[in-house]
Amino acid sequence: MDVSPFGLERWFAEYEHDADIMLAESGIRSLPADRFDLDPGKLGYVIPTNGDPEFRADVGARYGRDADEVLFTVGTQEANFLTFLSLLNSEHGDHAVVVTPTYQALHAVPEAFGEVTRVPLHREDWSVDVEGVKEAIRDDTAVVVLNNPNNPTGNYHDEATVRELYDLAAEHDAYLLCDEVYRLLAEEPITPAATLGEYGISTTSLTKAYGLAGLRFGWVVGDEDVVEQAWRWKDYTTISPTLFGQHVAKQALGEQEEDILTENRALATEHREIVADWIDEHGLDWHEPVGVNGFVTVPDGFADAEEFCRVVVEEASVVLAPGHLFGPYEDRFRIGFGLPTAELREGLERVGDVIENH
Repeated sequence: MDVSPFGLERWFAEYEHDADIMLAESGIRSLPADRFDLDPGKLGYVIPTNGDPEFRADVGARYGRDADEVLFTVGTQEANFLTFLSLLNSEHGDHAVVVTPTYQALHAVPEAFGEVTRVPLHREDWSVDVEGVKEAIRDDTAVVVLNNPNNPTGNYHDEATVRELYDLAAEHDAYLLCDEVYRLLAEEPITPAATLGEYGISTTSLTKAYGLAGLRFGWVVGDEDVVEQAWRWKDYTTISPTLFGQHVAKQALGEQEEDILTENRALATEHREIVADWIDEHGLDWHEPVGVNGFVTVPDGFADAEEFCRVVVEEASVVLAPGHLFGPYEDRFRIGFGLPTAELREGLERVGDVIENH
């Protein structure tokens, strides 16, 4: 088994620590810890290790699922990882169909365990090539993978499209795994995949929409047998979710949820308009995203996105993410606009100066 280097994380490792402004992050700005009660009591394991049963029942109810169909994880990354471990090289098959461009882990991890067929989005509007997915599914396909809203494009695939993908997967006794970590930044979130039927699996966390990345608290919701197998694998990884994470998550998904999501959606809307004006000012283009990241065309005067992003970070101390980190998209870069407003404006001004000077 071999796994590809995680290009985006290596890029961040090269530049993020020393740069002034992080304009490549795909989540909303972090909330202050003092907004929450931070005393969970004794610092032991979460017991049982799949998460508090009553809390799992509360989360499961959001999807029309039972507590035993929910596993709490250390972020969405672990939720996806454990799900791939549970499905691939099993009786379900050893093949995955992955809609791209997407977060690298959603294709690199299944490639380490099995075989992957990538189906690109239509470039003109970043919509799903449903016929391409249909052609890619095989008898040994265990899972179809969709990130919705999409990272890096920010496109939000509508419910009809997701249902089409679910039906295609179910017809082949395969699962639809939908990474929905940005879903609740949408003003009108669509039905999550796990509510569509037994073959629907939803993964998410409090990282992107809630501004609570440091909690490292997420979950997977789906078929009880798949979730049980994921829990078995979790025994060999992080054992249990974080105690602090579960403690604060109960507050974030409880009495504070409405305020948090209202604030964050308003920030995303305001910042999206700021970036859209900046894009127009500099003659660039994007498909207006849902959430707080978009995929922008590279300005004239640069060979490709990597050259542009390196010039920007070296001359302006602003980190952007070149498109090749998400697939064969050398003509695009990812911009994140969930950071505090003053930092966003400063970062855009600096990048604008680089464009004007070249």
